[in-house]
Amino acid sequence: MVKINYKKCGYCGACVGVCEQLAINLIEHIIEIDIEKCNNCNMCVIVCPLNALEGE
Repeated sequence: MVKINYKKCGYCGACVGVCEQLAINLIEHIIEIDIEKCNNCNMCVIVCPLNALEGE
């Protein structure tokens, strides 16, 4: 599962835009990952400009 480092996250939404599973939501400066939808493709990890996401 992808983990979010909230101290690094700038809430830009880049991760939301690349998630084909629609598993990432940005709601009022909060990023949430739906672990039931996430398929661990790590595209969000790759596109994060601040390296705030970490895949397994």
